[in-house]
Amino acid sequence: MTGQLFVYGTLTDPEIRKKVIGKTVDGVRDELVGYRKSTIIIHDHSYPDIIKVPSDSVEGLVIPVTPDELELIDNYETDWYNRIEVVLKSGKHAWVYQGNSKH
Repeated sequence: MTGQLFVYGTLTDPEIRKKVIGKTVDGVRDELVGYRKSTIIIHDHSYPDIIKVPSDSVEGLVIPVTPDELELIDNYETDWYNRIEVVLKSGKHAWVYQGNSKH
C-alpha cells in the first residue's frame, strides 16, 4: 500500500531521497496551509522544521511512499521529529515531519 509524504526540507533533494529510501521517486508540487517554515537546532546544527501559523503556508513536494519506505524515513528523521498526518492545499492526505518539542 502506498501513502503520501509531504517534504519541505532536505528530502526535496532527489539525491537525498534516493540515499534514504534506495530509489528515485518524483515529487509533485503542493502546499501545506496553516504552517510556516522554521528551523530546529539539533546538536548545534540547524535543520528545516514547520510550525503552526494559521495565516501561512509551506511549499514543498508530495512523494509516494510505502510503509517500508516510511520506516526508513522515520530513521532518517530520528526522534527529533514526529510524523503527523495533514491535508494539503490539493486536498491530498499526507504525512509530514514536524520538530519534536520534547527534546
